Amino acid sequence: MLAAILAGVAALQGKSYENASGIAITAIGIGTAVVLGYVAFGLARTRRWSRTPALLTQLFTGIVGIYLVQGHRWSWGVPALVLCLAGFALLLSPPSTRALTADKDDPGGHVAAS
Repeated sequence: MLAAILAGVAALQGKSYENASGIAITAIGIGTAVVLGYVAFGLARTRRWSRTPALLTQLFTGIVGIYLVQGHRWSWGVPALVLCLAGFALLLSPPSTRALTADKDDPGGHVAAS
């Protein structure tokens, strides 16, 4: 979200390469932040549908982290890789797997109270 705001400020100040691309990057960044917030809300409510987008987000973060490390951007790449691995570990741990792959008979994705 911060990157989207900074891109928007740069577009408003006329410092982006092209004004239209600065606006587009801002809109994409805000949209991504909203969608990731929705996925985080789904994880917090233990909704089954949220597991796959969360895992794909960790995968994408790992890929970006690898590119950053290869580009000698250690200060961004190493934390991205650490967060990626921590996210995978948490999402694939037995309690998370149990909670996020509950009864397949429940079409709404709600976990039954224990």
